Order: sequence, then structure tokens, then C-alpha cells
Amino acid sequence: MRPVELEIAPCSTAAVRRLIAAVGVSPIVAEILVRRGLGDPVAAGAFLAAADAHPPSAFTGIDRAVEQIIGHVRAGTPITVHGDYDCDGVCSTAVLVRCLRELGGNVDWFLPDRRSDGYGLSMETIRRLAARGTKLMITVDCAITAVAEVAAARAAGVDVVVTDHHTPRADGQLPDAPIVHPTVCGYPCRDLCATAVAAKLAWALRCAAGLEDLGREPDLDLVGLATVADVVLLRGENRRLVRAGLRALSSTASPGLRALMAVAQVSPLEVDEHAVAFRLAPRINAAGRLYRADVALELLLTDDTARAEAIAVELDRDNAERRNTETRIRFEAEAQVAEQGELPAYVLAGDGWHPGVIGIVAARIAERHHRPTVMIALDAGGGPGTGSGRSIPAFDLLGGLRACGDRLLGFGGHRAAAGLQIDPGELDAFRAAFVAHAEEVLEPGDLVPRERVDAVVSGEDLGLELAEELLRLGPFGAGNPPISLLVAAATLEDPIGFGGEARTDHVRFSVRSGGARARAVHFGGGARLPVAAGAPVDATFRLERNEWQGVVEPRLLLREARACDPRPIVLLGEAGAYVDRVLAELEATLRPARLDAVLPRGSGPAEDHGARLVCDRRGRGIAATIAGLVATGEPVLVVGADASARKRHLRERLGGFALCSYAGLVRAPEIARDYTHLVLLDPPSSAAERGLCVGGGVAGCAHLSWGEPELRFALHIHQREFGLRPSLAGLYRVLRDLGSVAGEDLETALRGDAAQPRSPELAGRLLAVFVELGLVDLDRERARVSVRAGRRAELEGSPAFCDYQQRLEDGQLYLGKSTAAAAGGRRAA
Repeated sequence: MRPVELEIAPCSTAAVRRLIAAVGVSPIVAEILVRRGLGDPVAAGAFLAAADAHPPSAFTGIDRAVEQIIGHVRAGTPITVHGDYDCDGVCSTAVLVRCLRELGGNVDWFLPDRRSDGYGLSMETIRRLAARGTKLMITVDCAITAVAEVAAARAAGVDVVVTDHHTPRADGQLPDAPIVHPTVCGYPCRDLCATAVAAKLAWALRCAAGLEDLGREPDLDLVGLATVADVVLLRGENRRLVRAGLRALSSTASPGLRALMAVAQVSPLEVDEHAVAFRLAPRINAAGRLYRADVALELLLTDDTARAEAIAVELDRDNAERRNTETRIRFEAEAQVAEQGELPAYVLAGDGWHPGVIGIVAARIAERHHRPTVMIALDAGGGPGTGSGRSIPAFDLLGGLRACGDRLLGFGGHRAAAGLQIDPGELDAFRAAFVAHAEEVLEPGDLVPRERVDAVVSGEDLGLELAEELLRLGPFGAGNPPISLLVAAATLEDPIGFGGEARTDHVRFSVRSGGARARAVHFGGGARLPVAAGAPVDATFRLERNEWQGVVEPRLLLREARACDPRPIVLLGEAGAYVDRVLAELEATLRPARLDAVLPRGSGPAEDHGARLVCDRRGRGIAATIAGLVATGEPVLVVGADASARKRHLRERLGGFALCSYAGLVRAPEIARDYTHLVLLDPPSSAAERGLCVGGGVAGCAHLSWGEPELRFALHIHQREFGLRPSLAGLYRVLRDLGSVAGEDLETALRGDAAQPRSPELAGRLLAVFVELGLVDLDRERARVSVRAGRRAELEGSPAFCDYQQRLEDGQLYLGKSTAAAAGGRRAA
């Protein structure tokens, strides 16, 4: 597996707040919606409602198709529904065959064989249908590009109605026949699958025959199944169709669908898009991949429960065979990848590879190696090889085949998936040309897989409440992928392998984030964690509602995990040489007019200065708060009791923000003006310090983030900086022993212990007390300190010492209250 780059889109916090207020979602769901381009409350509300619906009449020209079909039904002429061998093609065929039977039509069907007939409508098929007496052919899931074939059918006396959803020809030519196609006919939802198109036509036919009205939409179980299976974009009306389709599947009366769910071990009460995509659809597809798809169609059409159960068992066996075949081919393909080495694209070929399975394997290889991949099944008799390719987002696969088209017998498809035929003698030349084209058009960054992050969360967020709310964003699939949640600076612990009697393909473990632990699973990665247990990692998860033996609980599914590699932290408010900062603090202290500015006082309740929105995030997890705000793309300033110490604590886990101390903010309040977000990592020790963070006439947010450990740290730093008595004694002994000191020696003396150095501000305060008590002489020009031997003094004789002592007591009182006191005027973001 290749290292994955996490990709986090910017996210306006103002837009998040608007959605929370207007749509009534949680902050995390609002963040997800904004990142997915749904920051407008109207658009977000429509997306969540998933209520888009359009009548069949929204297809321009559908009346012409209805009229022709009804005419043939009434005349009793033979009608053939020409479908396709995949799940969408089988379902759309079933929809129209069932409808025409209800109307009393003389109807049969034709599903092409993948090996002998190939994809779509062929001249040979037209000859066969004409010979058997077909007078009307209705295509489903094919034929929008079959201009010549439709003309040939009409010349042979066969009327044609084309229903399809694939891309029309680049030259704009269309078949000369009535067409029902979402793009060609200007339908509002242009991403319908073929079964949805067929269902709209069937609905219109029933209405025209007086069997149905527009008050009830039929065929939703098959429409929902096919929409998920065909991986069309789940936006617009498709979202409603899948939601309604899943409900229809859960209560379907179809013996075939109920038998299929039984063999796939899918409870009707728990059917969702994942069950459709990975359990139901593969069994329908298996028949067409390995043999003929007619048996899958019979399953969907039969009213005989016993026959349905027998077919479902047969399809289950076919699917198991398909999986075994896929595994064998995948192992052989991976061996070829290893042999070819690091390339920008892969062309893999093998004798005995099944052409119905190579597309699945190509998708697996492309996903695993993040390279465009073409798999070619060579014909044992020396005939043309059949190829299937899958791509990565940055590479146009159809464009790549077009660039090498002179080496191919034929090809077709789209940007992400395509098929081809090739003379075996051209294989090496095609491989070289395809790889060269990929090398030319792809940049190195295109070959790095990316994991899109929808929201940054803490361990405290990962509960059942959020898991259930995330269901409102479904159904998930193409165009609306499953939600990816980033837990920053987490640790993965206590791994336990499981899966099978002799193998452990999966691992259970715990995720620790902030003060919370959550249970998680990693499927398919073996018994070990993908990262070192206990090390800080950035990990992405899917959060789902899991029900097992009557117990419902949240479950995390690990997607990606990598060691923390944060961007730098910019330290502010600490500029200047150490001794210069010492002298600056000393000068400020010895000027009584400035003492209150240097030492902001006040232990009373903090005031809401009204400029910044105060957001109480205490208890959520500091890593999640900081990482989440950094991920918005808006500038973030973290404020702590000791900026240098906090940088040492955070730099291995978090980054991409600025950091300063409250003391630095006191010295230079303008620091905060350029930052949308101020994170109060440690509590301030006075109302004045808090006021610098939430006021100052600057718009933005101030996030209260501390917990009990941060409160203890702030108390420790406050004691260290203003509890001067122990520090005074220690520094005086050092200076007395030196007698007179300047330059680097003075800095060394003032810094003290290398493991816990004094801040320049503390050293300046200590010197100020010594100067006021006459214990030292200070040569400011030469930065030299000389001790007056034999002098004794009471510390209370120093006004500065008394002020600092009062500041110590005021701060301890204020910090003590901050444990229980809510922020004045607090509002939740």
C-alpha cells in the first residue's frame, strides 16, 4: 500500500454557524456539509431532505416512445426488450418486461452474452431478432451510440425505442428512433441509471393504459438496487430514489429479491447501500460475468418462491466462483506488477484470465497501487484479447486509450473505466505506448493517493448520537462518498487480531483521543495495526451505527493512519535577545505608571467584550479543537501560559498555527489582530488577560479549550513567574558568587537551570526587586550587574515584590474560579 496524503478542504466557520442555526444540525455535520459544497442553507436543507422527484413527462419526447409501445401492445406484435448483462441491465430489463406483461404485451427479452456477443446492440443480434419475428425492440442500458445498428433494425422491419443513460456519440449523432435518455431528453436529473430510466417509461406506459396514476411510483426496489450497483452519482433525484428504494427492498414482495437477501445473509430490516453494493448486486452480476445473465433476470421475474430460492442458491455459487477466480487473477496480476516495478501505469495480461472478472481486478490493482491499470484476458486460441481498465482521478483512461488507439482493434468507455480489444501481437507495443502516455500527462503528485477528510473530531464526539446523525447524509456512494472523520494526534492501542479459524485478516483495537477511548476495527489489513501502537497518529475513520445480537453501539472503521507529521508552529511574542528582554521587563517594572499594563490585574468575573464570539470547547479534546480550526484554512493563534513549553509539548503532534503566551499578548496586543481564531489552550490568570483574547475590537472567535491538566499547568507557570521568593534566593546566590557579571555570563546566570530555564520576564522581575532593595548595581548601557557585598534587606521593602505577590494571589484566585465558572456571555459555536 502506498502512503496516503490527507486532503482537507477549507471550511468557513461562519458558514458552519449559519447551517447550525438554519438547518438544525450539529457542528460536525454542518462542517461536513460546508466541506462538501453545501454551505448554503437552502442547498443543505434540500440535500438532507432528498425529496427531488420528477414525473416521466420531464423526458422530452417520451410521449412518442409511449405511443409506439402502446401501439405494438394493442396489436399483439412480438416485442423484445434488449438489455445488458450487468445488474443495471438485468434490473431495467425486468422492469420493462414486467410492465409489458401487465399491459398484455407479447414480450420476450434478449440479454447479450459477455463473451460471444460483447457489449451493446450488434448487427448479429438484429439479424437474430428479425429472424425470430420481433417487430418492436426496446433497448435498455444500451444503444444510444448504435446509430447504424438501429438503422439496420428499422430496415429489417423492426421498430426501435432506445432507452439508455450512457454518453452519446462525440459527433452528436443519435439513433433514428424514439429516445428516452436523461441527457438527450433534458431530464432534470441527468445521472439516472438505466433502471430508473426504464421505470419512468414503465410508469408512463401504465398511466397511458389506465393501470397507474402519478400518485404511486412503481419499481422502486429494483431502481434502488440498480442505482447503487451501477455506481451512478448519488445526487439530485438519485438520492431520493435510493432512499425510497432501500425502504422498498426492506418490504419487497418479490420472491426473487427476498430469496437473494436470504442467501446473501442480508436482513430485510437492515438492508442499506453497503449491503446492496457488496452482497446483493455482486450476486446478480456474477451470472453475467461468468455465464449468461438470463438466470438473474429469471430471479427478478419469477413469482414462484421455490424457483426463486433455487436460482438464488445458484447465483450464490456463481458469486463464490467469481470471488475465487478474482483472487487467482489478482495474485497473478500483483506478481506482474512486482516484476514490472515502479511505473506510472500498468498493462497486465494473462492466459486463462476470465474477461468477466478482469474489470474487478483492474479496479483492485488501481486502488492498491494508485496507478491507471489495464487488464487483458488473452484468448487461448490466439484470437483478440479482451481488456478492461480502471483509472485514478488525475488520469483520463479513455483519452489514454485514444492516444494508443493505433495499437488496438477497438475500445470504448469513459474517463474512469473502459474496455478494449487487442491483437496479442500488439500487446508489448501497446504497453509501452500506454505507459509513455501516462508518464507524459501525470505529475508525481497525481500518483499519491489522497484521503479526503470531511471533519476533524475528538474521541468525545465519536458516540452513537453522531453515528445516527451521519445517516442523514446518506445514501453514500459515487458523488457522495462515506464520511471520513479525522482524529488528530490519537493513539491506537490494544490490537487483537480476528477473522477465520486459521487466519486473522482483521484487527480490533482502541482509539484514545483527548480523555476518551473508542472501539475500532480495521478490516483486511491483517492482525496488526498499520502504525505503531501507542504512537501519536493522525487517523481517519468511518463512524457507523452497529447492531449485534440486539445491542446497538457506535463502531469506528479505520480508513487510514499515519504517524503525525505536522506543519511548523510559529512562535510569536518571544522575539529579541534574552538579556534585552530581561532589561525591557526590568524597565517596565521600575516605571510605576506602566506597572498595571505589564501586570494586568483583576480577579473579578470576565467580561464579554463583544468583538470575538466566545466558544466553549472545554472537554472536547485540545488536539481536535486545534486541528479542526487549522483545517478550516482560517488563521489560528493558540495562547498558553508558557509559549515555549507549549511548543515543545505540541510540535510532534500538531502544527500549522501560531503560538504565543499571555505575557506576549500583554506586551504586544496587536499580535491577535490577524487571527480569526484564538484558542485559549491554558486558562488566563486574570480578567484582563482574557479580555485581550476576546476583545480588542477584532472579529472572530475565542475558543476556551482547557481542561484540568491545563489548569494545573497554568497554576504552575503562574506560581513560577510571580512567586518570586524561591527564585530571588537562588539567583542572588549565583550573582553574589560571581560578584560582577555581564554578557554571556550574565545570560547564563539569569537563565539558571538548563532543564527549566527562567523566562526573561521572570529574570527581569527578579533584577527589579534587587535594584529596588539596593542589593545590586545595574549598568544598563553595558548590561552589567554587580552585587553590593554585605547588604541585607526585607523583600517587602520592594514595591515591585509586593505588586508581584499581590498578582500571584489574584491569579491563583482567578484560576481557581475558572474551574467552575462558565465564560461570561458564553455562546456555543
